[in-house]
Amino acid sequence: MNGVAGSAWAWTRVGVLALLWGSTFLWIELALDALTPVQVTLSRCVLGTATLLVACLGSGRRLPRDRAVWGHLVVAGFFCNALPFALFSIGQQTVDSGVAGVLNATTPLWSLLIGVVIGSERGLRPVRLAGLLLGFAGVMLIFAPWQTTGPVGWGALAIVAAAASYAVGFAYMGRNLVGRGIPTISLSTAQLIVATGLTSLTLPAEGLTPIEIDPKIALAVVVLGVVATGITFHLTYRIIAAEGATNAATVGYLLPVVSVALGAIVLDERFSLRVAAGMVVVLVGVGLTRRQKRAPSPSAPAEIPPLLSPPAPRLRNVIFADLSDGGRGQYSEPRRH
Repeated sequence: MNGVAGSAWAWTRVGVLALLWGSTFLWIELALDALTPVQVTLSRCVLGTATLLVACLGSGRRLPRDRAVWGHLVVAGFFCNALPFALFSIGQQTVDSGVAGVLNATTPLWSLLIGVVIGSERGLRPVRLAGLLLGFAGVMLIFAPWQTTGPVGWGALAIVAAAASYAVGFAYMGRNLVGRGIPTISLSTAQLIVATGLTSLTLPAEGLTPIEIDPKIALAVVVLGVVATGITFHLTYRIIAAEGATNAATVGYLLPVVSVALGAIVLDERFSLRVAAGMVVVLVGVGLTRRQKRAPSPSAPAEIPPLLSPPAPRLRNVIFADLSDGGRGQYSEPRRH
């Protein structure tokens, strides 16, 4: 795969995940019209688990058997699924879906901070750091926290906490689950099973409230669980395996574009020139974070390729072959000393 094709494939992969992930906030907003936050969280976990379990077993793959792996899955399932899913459902009771996507875009900054702390982001290039900061500036431009009438309060704080939880989960998955030779379809399925078990413990908190839903709400719940949770989570796992946790988190900077657009079009949420300008700044920031190093000259010593470089041949087809091949790609990240 040449450089141009590799770059196009990387952008396609990121774009597909951003579109699916960014629509999550719309489906949550619709589901909350009839369900409580606990019911929304549990339903998306159950449907997402069922989707991946069918894909996993249908492809002949098995769930992990190692107890140590399941121990790591409990931690990852809490920080990457159960906790943020619940916080988003709680937060979107008072925060618009578009704003929720904007606040979730702080995940890359949390991920970068964690990467620096744990040592997985050594030698961070200035251009990438500039891209992350520019993306954050775009998020702030969209969110406009300096406005007294903006969406602030516990709802917004819950969503920011969910974004930070995602970053913790991504980093933990990258260090403790990826690279064990276990197919990602097996890992993602097992992790959602754990998340479903953890979420079921919250049923006493309005999880057993009687509900009445119309076909539109039912469709939103199904799409939220099957597509925006099951399939999207598996794609995220594949990107973490192929390109690292921080790179997976940078997809979050594209979420405001998707979430704000869907909120404005479908839910008639407010859209202004300031928001549009913020989106442009976000996209420029993403472009800088995805920028690759120049190839070394023939006389220069070979360097380890950066995390953002196009995946090696054996790492191709990370997204579109994920469910069709049963997640057979088994990735191993280089050990960091």
